Amino acid sequence: MKIATWNINGIKARADAATTWLKSASPDIACLQEIKCVDEAFPREVFEQLGYNVAVHGQKGFNGVALLSKLPFDEVTPRLAGDPDDVQARYLEACVSVPSGVLRLINLYLPNGNPFGTEKFVYKLAWMTRLKQRIKGLLLNEEPMVIAGDFNVIPAPEDVYNPAAWMDDALFRPEARAHFQSLLNLGLTCAFRACHDEPHRYTFWDYQAGAFQKNQGLRIDHLLLSPQAADRLQACKIDPAPRSWEKPSDHVPIWIELAV
Repeated sequence: MKIATWNINGIKARADAATTWLKSASPDIACLQEIKCVDEAFPREVFEQLGYNVAVHGQKGFNGVALLSKLPFDEVTPRLAGDPDDVQARYLEACVSVPSGVLRLINLYLPNGNPFGTEKFVYKLAWMTRLKQRIKGLLLNEEPMVIAGDFNVIPAPEDVYNPAAWMDDALFRPEARAHFQSLLNLGLTCAFRACHDEPHRYTFWDYQAGAFQKNQGLRIDHLLLSPQAADRLQACKIDPAPRSWEKPSDHVPIWIELAV
């Protein structure tokens, strides 16, 4: 089974790019972030025509996540628990049936948190704390689980082109990295690092100053696996090609293959 994650940065502007990539890469499941539209405005028919079931948790003009699956959803849960006042659309959880049983998917768009020192950074850390609590509980089910999305966290210096320039950025602050590490400490595996140890492999390049052409990027899109999913990991790859397409997202897809 092939599972991909991609911050599409606006589904209205990137629907053609998304369908082009899906036709070529043919993932069984695709997690899209930052769709920037309400549920009703998501072009689900386009993806249904490609054979995908569609689940959406959207928000007008901001955030928003969508799940595309060639397998039917057994259950779908939008919104991260723990704060009833949080109305930002950043979390979508679902289960699908696979030959070995149940596969749980979490598609997330974690808060950016900038500028550091503001309420936005406080919100980021609080959201990560809530995420940890949710995952901690789900791990008790001892089932294959994939947590995929734009985490807005640079895990280590080798995941950014110039670490010194990012020391005060919310994506690279020690507090955010510590929260990310605490997720891994629950027993999760970073799929990319399980398959690759080379530095300077990125999933995001800014639109400004020719960042993509200079390979001045960040690795902030991740797939984290429960022990039961990690045991089935066969491959993990970043596909930089869509970043060079016309009107690209500033992120590119990253995908895994699991034995199911």
